Amino acid sequence: MAQKKQISDSLDVAMARNPHLRQYINNFVKKTGKFPEFFPQLSRDMKEIKYPNIIYPVGDPIFIHIYGDPQTEKKYIVVEPRIETPQEEEKYEILKDKILELAPQKKIPEETEEFERFLDELIDEATKRVGGGLFSRNRVSFSKGEIEKFRYLLKRDIIGIGPLEPLMRDPYIEDIHIIGANYVSLIHKIFEAMPTNITFGDNLRLADYFKNLSERIGRPVSDKNPIVDGTLPDGSRINIIYSPDVSIQGPSATIRKFSATPLSVVQLVKWNTFSPEVAAYLWLALEYGMSIFVCGETASGKTTTLNSIIPFIKPEAKIYTAEDTPEVVVPHKTWQRLTTRERGPEESRVTLFDLLKAALRSRPNYIIVGEIRGAEGAIAFQAMQTGHPVMATFHAGDVRKMIQRFTGAPINIPVTFIDNLNIALFQQAVYVRGRFLRRVLSVVEIEGYYEELGGVATRNVFEWDSVSDKHIFRGMNNSYILEKKIAEVAGYEDPKEIYNELFLRARIIRRMIELGITDYYSVYREIKAFYEKGIEGLSFRI
Repeated sequence: MAQKKQISDSLDVAMARNPHLRQYINNFVKKTGKFPEFFPQLSRDMKEIKYPNIIYPVGDPIFIHIYGDPQTEKKYIVVEPRIETPQEEEKYEILKDKILELAPQKKIPEETEEFERFLDELIDEATKRVGGGLFSRNRVSFSKGEIEKFRYLLKRDIIGIGPLEPLMRDPYIEDIHIIGANYVSLIHKIFEAMPTNITFGDNLRLADYFKNLSERIGRPVSDKNPIVDGTLPDGSRINIIYSPDVSIQGPSATIRKFSATPLSVVQLVKWNTFSPEVAAYLWLALEYGMSIFVCGETASGKTTTLNSIIPFIKPEAKIYTAEDTPEVVVPHKTWQRLTTRERGPEESRVTLFDLLKAALRSRPNYIIVGEIRGAEGAIAFQAMQTGHPVMATFHAGDVRKMIQRFTGAPINIPVTFIDNLNIALFQQAVYVRGRFLRRVLSVVEIEGYYEELGGVATRNVFEWDSVSDKHIFRGMNNSYILEKKIAEVAGYEDPKEIYNELFLRARIIRRMIELGITDYYSVYREIKAFYEKGIEGLSFRI
């Protein structure tokens, strides 16, 4: 929803521009005796605040208040224009009916921005008609405040996604959970799990809401088809469970928020998801065409890590992505982005298996699979065997489980083929000193299958130490991939020299952290410049 993109930068400005915010704060101060702190942006340091009382904007007229005290559970409160009285409700319904009556007579534009202008004009015309035009039977008077409130709500419900729109606008949210009409909770990037003040009234209204939303995204839900997965307009993933006989507490849904700009590798190193040395190792591996799988349990941050390291692939490479739900972001110019087609008759469906088969004919430098879950894994290994490096995410907690899953049904890779994969990175959400953090637990090299060992030889090149919260480089002077696979191709007379290159690149990553170069595309520009001109190409000295 493109309406009112401005972000208020002080509380005085915000309250002057948004009477509903002033009213909310006045009521809150009367009730608690506490005045909230206003922040135009949040920082991760705020994780340390035990009892937050913080308001921040997500685009006028929506504000978020996060509040908790020793007696009150921490809560996420959406502050937005709301209908306050039955009289307002009646006026709103009259205006909406008039808009629905006028709309069929107009040509409706398809582009979002044009549609928003069209809706503004329609609201203005409908307001005049019901507010005393020549053809009006029941004249209704609207105050200026009511018109702006109704305009926001109409746009929120028609262009946006209704009551959940404020959560979709908030860049600090990871996941949203709806369980029945009166329980909406979320996972916040800074303040973690919190209930919200959003309600749908009753389960019938919530069922209607999900039905309309699922139709809008082209994945209609019904009693016959009660569980659907889909993609919201902003790219976020939604899973809806519709029928009350399946979802006992009422219709439910989970939304995994999509960020249009991924987190950069520098940002993840800054947060200690992995170390500069791990990043430098992956940089070398991707430059020299190694196949890498990012593995972990659900919500461990696999896709975030995958997206963050894609800029390490050479800038001129052709990249082919195959996904069920589009989540992978590639900054390279030559990017063939394909998604599955699951709806329609059997013969017209396109599976991940089909996309990967097509990839083998497309001559890409890298094939990236959003997530390998089934038989398409066999095609991914076939691609690696024919010289196409592959990156993917995969659900496995350690290397033993990963090999078991690949060699068992439904993927059924012969164990002797496992060494077509070069590197497996294992990531997890860990609980450290009372906080959930995402950490790369290990980076494992796949050396090969040895009959005399009766299995696959692997080497841990990096391991996370939970006590010190540091990543230990176990592969120093002992890395099969760096010495045998990369140093030889790179032309090093002494394979051990490759470690100097790794530490140089780790210094580049550290320097970007020091200089605050953390934006995804800014980091990509530096990596690209390094590929083109070496250290001289960087915008800074190391």
